[in-house]
Amino acid sequence: QMQLVESGGGLVQPGGSLRLSCAAFGFTLDYYAITWFRQAPGEEREGVSCHSSRGGSTNYVDSVTGRFTISRDNTKNTVYLQMNNLKPEDTATYYCAAVPGYDCYGSPEAYDYWGQGTQVTVSA
Repeated sequence: QMQLVESGGGLVQPGGSLRLSCAAFGFTLDYYAITWFRQAPGEEREGVSCHSSRGGSTNYVDSVTGRFTISRDNTKNTVYLQMNNLKPEDTATYYCAAVPGYDCYGSPEAYDYWGQGTQVTVSA
């Protein structure tokens, strides 16, 4: 079955770092745009950062610029989100999502495939 699996979440102190992974099974990510979303308790799901199938990237949340970096390794069929200088406001469940084609989209409705999520908690 086609599946996305997130990993790398955990509990971290403010100012710490985490690296999230999104691995695809049953299909290749080479020709998909991949977006990391996050959802905090009681909040709507929001787009965080996207990597297009042609190598470009887009941040949808201003507060992550300079702290979060999205990247892709096609040999491992995996997309990463490197998160540095984490803040309590970053606490959420993080999901990766894939849509065929080159373009990135910030709305959840555009995406065909979703992982189950990985929890990130930033607390002193």
